[in-house]
Amino acid sequence: MNTEELVKAFYTEKQNFLKEYLSKNPDTEVGQLIKSLNLNDEQNAIMEKVMNNTLTDVFYSILLGLDGCASIGGIQEMYELKDENGNQLSGEIEGYAYEYFHESNK
Repeated sequence: MNTEELVKAFYTEKQNFLKEYLSKNPDTEVGQLIKSLNLNDEQNAIMEKVMNNTLTDVFYSILLGLDGCASIGGIQEMYELKDENGNQLSGEIEGYAYEYFHESNK
């Protein structure tokens, strides 16, 4: 795995959460709670934006925190991330995270 693949995996997880939470037959508690609101189409569109932006903020913040570009719990430091083969995964996370979470829908 390389750094871009790590970021892409986080982005894929975000997209999977969003899809599950907003599905018509959700398996998660969050999805069930959203469904229980019985939102109309306009409200569903707003909920989708709220959830998308929330998940983007959370995943993006975690990635930047791991890269040392933002704090995690008020502590800002760079972490050394490696895959199981010893390949370095930190140091370039910020650029890929911005690309995946803010520039495009890959």
